Amino acid sequence: MQQGIAPKGVQDSQRPGPSISIVSTMAQSGSFWAVFVVVAILGVAAANAQLSPTFYATKCPGAVAKSAEVVRTWILKDRSMAPALLRLHFHDCFVRGCDASVLLDSTIANSGEKDADGNKNSLRGFEIIDDVKAKIEALCPGVVSCADILALAARDAMQVFGGLNYTVPLGRRDGVSSFAWEANNNLPPPFADWTKLMSIFSTKGLSSKDLVVLSGAHTVGFTRCSTIQSRLYNFSTTIPTDPTLDPSFVPLLKSRCKFGSSGIVMMDLSKTTDTWDFNYYSNVLKGRSLFQSDDALKRTTEGLKLVQAENKAGGPFSADFAASMIKMGNIQVLTGTSGQIRKKCRVVNA
Repeated sequence: MQQGIAPKGVQDSQRPGPSISIVSTMAQSGSFWAVFVVVAILGVAAANAQLSPTFYATKCPGAVAKSAEVVRTWILKDRSMAPALLRLHFHDCFVRGCDASVLLDSTIANSGEKDADGNKNSLRGFEIIDDVKAKIEALCPGVVSCADILALAARDAMQVFGGLNYTVPLGRRDGVSSFAWEANNNLPPPFADWTKLMSIFSTKGLSSKDLVVLSGAHTVGFTRCSTIQSRLYNFSTTIPTDPTLDPSFVPLLKSRCKFGSSGIVMMDLSKTTDTWDFNYYSNVLKGRSLFQSDDALKRTTEGLKLVQAENKAGGPFSADFAASMIKMGNIQVLTGTSGQIRKKCRVVNA
């Protein structure tokens, strides 16, 4: 049995939508899969009804402003932390829903979400969440969840970074379990094709448009060279470099990520400064995106049309991204008396 963070005698209450274990056991049935997707979408709809932007208006009226204030201070010191917080929220929501399980420290070595393949030595921003939590706790002890702070911090950071703004529904509660194996099974891998990506997104109640739009977050931030090493140097036994990459782009990418490099590289190498824009989609169309999962977006008729729709100056990207972020932030949330409000985001309450 897989080990992780799940205190004895403490269980998460039932969440909207079925668990991943049901998918693995039952997905062989086409009729079940159709029913499953409907159930997952209904779960998101139920969450929408339970969350509200004014949830803390009377319980902790200064919480939202305090989050924005603290996050702004951090981002003005280091802009690279904004995409990191955006990614942290994404990686939380895709595993057990948006319950701040990604913030929990492992009680058993290498067992929690932080230790998963796509997270270990990669996720950043935990200290910012700790800071926001501490300052909000000073205002209103035991009221504001770490899950809500994650959602707010992602929005607040990107507003400072690039003017991205949207209203965050609130009222999430915190989970008490965190497992590396769940993250490994649920996070979209950088080498996934369209079918794999849609399988992962649809189980979360997200559409093909959400997939393409949320992938647009790769217009900012960095990735580790190790993530794209095989694509650059060991693509197959006969072809060292992925032929879908623009040949004129390969030398630049290899100069930034030399063979065996453990360094980092900007997700969008077409610009010298990290900026929030639709340029990611231009890179996808030109074969200049870093991940195979990025390139996969244009490999179906449906995906190509969606990529082309977002690849427009003055186009819908930011508005569409905001809408998909709100939708993503509702995945399998804990509300009411489910879960808990953690006193500290890295550990469950005693």
